[in-house]
Amino acid sequence: RMKSAIRISRIIILILIFVLWEFAAQKDWIDPFIMSQPSRILETLITMGKDGSLFIHTGVTVYETMVGFIIGTILGTLIAIALWWSDFLASVLDPYLVVLNALPKTALGPIILVWIGGTTKSIIVMALLFSIIVTIINVFTSFRNCDEDKIKLLKTFGANKRQILRKVVLPSGITTIISTLKINVGLSLVGVIVGEFLVSKAGLGYLIIYGGQVFKMDLVMTSVLILAIVAAVLYLSVLWIEKKVLKMM
Repeated sequence: RMKSAIRISRIIILILIFVLWEFAAQKDWIDPFIMSQPSRILETLITMGKDGSLFIHTGVTVYETMVGFIIGTILGTLIAIALWWSDFLASVLDPYLVVLNALPKTALGPIILVWIGGTTKSIIVMALLFSIIVTIINVFTSFRNCDEDKIKLLKTFGANKRQILRKVVLPSGITTIISTLKINVGLSLVGVIVGEFLVSKAGLGYLIIYGGQVFKMDLVMTSVLILAIVAAVLYLSVLWIEKKVLKMM
């Protein structure tokens, strides 16, 4: 009952937001040219669906996000394993990870553009930068906080470092890795949008920038709405993966 009540309340709130938005635009409480309105967004969606641009731009953004997300998660986890394996390496790289985590990634956009060029690769690298540092820090912290008693028990039975990693450290870090996935999917999407703002000629980020430049606010708000739906779908996909993995454990 509680879950049903929560879902229904969320739907009602969402409907009320759109109804109030449409009503305010029709009554000129807000400027529909600047703020747009749901009816105009729906018309834009239908138009984009008919000419196919809706699926092209959404597909480009989703593809770039998934590539950056997957690479960032895998590479970040491997680096975290390397840091756990070598205390010397972890001590050396620790301050650099802190600085890179605090550094605004958007500041690196022009540099990446010059180094790699205005291609899809530069956008994927932006998504990678947004997610990889968070993955390294979170997963490495989880590995380091692994139950020491279990590790000592395995050492007592003569287990080597690889066996400790496989039998204790990695299983104990599964929950953290999945939680990191939830963060990374959003960060990767942010990185892709930032990259598309700078260099792309396709994607939702490109539509937002283009719509703002030519004052097509209907296109901007439509792109933002699609972006919100994409973010929700990606997040729900990670939740589905989490449920499947936790059932297997």
